[in-house]
Order: sequence, then C-alpha cells, then structure tokens
Amino acid sequence: MAEEKHAALSIKNITKIYGKKKAADHVSFDINEGEIFGFLGPNGAGKTTVIKSILGFIFPDEGEVFINGYDTKKHYEKAMASVGGIVENPEMYLNLSARKNIEMYARLHGNISKERIDEVINEVGLSGRSKDPIKKYSLGMKQRIGLAQAMVHKPKLLILDEPTNGLDPTGIHQLRDVLKKYAHEQGGAVMVSSHILSEMQLLCDRVGIINNGKLIKVCTMEELEKMNSSSRYILKVSDAQKTKELLSGNEKVSEIEVKDNIINAGIDEENIASIVRLLVTGGVDISEVKKNESSLEEVFLQVTGGGINVG
Repeated sequence: MAEEKHAALSIKNITKIYGKKKAADHVSFDINEGEIFGFLGPNGAGKTTVIKSILGFIFPDEGEVFINGYDTKKHYEKAMASVGGIVENPEMYLNLSARKNIEMYARLHGNISKERIDEVINEVGLSGRSKDPIKKYSLGMKQRIGLAQAMVHKPKLLILDEPTNGLDPTGIHQLRDVLKKYAHEQGGAVMVSSHILSEMQLLCDRVGIINNGKLIKVCTMEELEKMNSSSRYILKVSDAQKTKELLSGNEKVSEIEVKDNIINAGIDEENIASIVRLLVTGGVDISEVKKNESSLEEVFLQVTGGGINVG
C-alpha cells in the first residue's frame, strides 16, 4: 500500500476582517506535493491577506493553517522550516551582492552547501551578475534574487505573491520553467498568486479563484476552460427573421440572438445537423456554421464578475 502523504498546505475557513470589510471570508483549500496551485483574483480580492495568514505575518480572526501536517498555531517553527516565500518586495541588503544576500539568507536555514547556492543562482539566471551589488539591479532581477532566497533550502512549500512583477517576457518564461521543474520533477508544492490569467494558464495545474475575499472555485485549468455551460453556434443565413421564427420554441435551441443576417444561438453539438436540415427545409439558405464557445477569459470574467487582467 502506498504511503499516505499529507497535503503540503491545508487551510480551513481563514477569515480576516478589517473594519467592516472581510478581506478573507472562510477561505479553504489544499495544495498537494508536486503541483503548482494558482491563486487567482483581481487586485484587492484577498490574495495577499490569505498568503500573509498562511505565513504568520498576520493573524486571521478565524481558521486554521496546516503546513506539512503541522498546525501553525501550535507548531509554528516546525511548519515554517519547510516553507519558502516572496510576499511583496523581498528584503535585501542593497550594498551587498546577490550571492552575499543569498548566503546570508541560507544561514538562517542551517548548513546549506556552496554547491546548492551555485545551483539556485544558476536556476534563476543570475550566474553572470551574482557578484554585482543589488543596488545596480532592476526590479526584475531583484525578483529573481528573492526567488533564489526562497528556494535555497529546498522548501516543501514555495509561496510566491505576484512573482512576475517587473519581469520581462524572458524572465517570466524562465520563472515558469524553474517552478515547473521544482514541482513536477523535485516534488515541491508551489503556490503562486496573480491577477493575470494568461500567465497562470501556462503555469498551473490547478487554480483557486478568489474575489471580494471569497473563494469562488477550485478547479484544474482544463475544468476552467470547459466551464461554459452550453455550446453556441453562429449561423450566417439568407433570412434572419425567418430563421428566428423557425427556431423559436424549438427545445433544441436556446438564447437566440439576431444581428443582421447572423444568428447566435445555444445549440448542443449533437443537434446542429438536425437544426441545419430544419432551416434548409424551411427555405433558409445557410452560408456558414461555426462553433462559438466562450474563451477562457470570458469564462473567468463570468466566474469573478469582472475585474481581472487577462494578460
């Protein structure tokens, strides 16, 4: 029998209230070893509040956090020993080099070898600049140093809050490769928050969608893509009014929209052939039939009620 594994992270009913606003409202989800979990929502949705509650930077008003099986209220040091993270701007000594900053951070986690420091510097793409003082670095390069610090002790759980801020397209691509290797090859659990859907689509195995402090849905990216409730078809016809009359009341058709000679209607795929025959028999010429499923961005906007940057 395979050994049962704890979820790398399990949060239950995390709630945080500021004045009359619930920044987090009974948020619960798990993150498993070997997966990348995207925490998605508009700016101000509650992502950072939940992350700070996980890491112990703030105390939630309700709820529990378990990291690798340890309750953070009862065993905080044991829980945090296997966590690495970046929240907002990582702290650094600007007059020191990237290597010195990483070495100083590594000392907090015990005996970390020079080889491991070299490895993580190379992974984040800083091997050519590691001896330069940080004050000469761009925001994107500082983000890379923060990632190296977070990863240097090989944490079982890696938590990154908006890690692509300041990164150029090459940096984003490299970050994606590093995180996929960390999760899928090395077995770490990775939690990445973002308000940019297109980035998460290329990176994540599952996503949790949060808006106004509430966790709306947890699903795979494939499930998110398939979330549109019914297939829709666009038909280009010779007589739109006659088409609408023929289709109205037909149980196989829903939500008929008419614009000029274009019909946009909800029709399941198995019924499209019979609907075309019905129209042709009724004297309507059809010059085009094409499927019009919702895009991933449209589905996401429906779920959140808007306010997301789709990239």
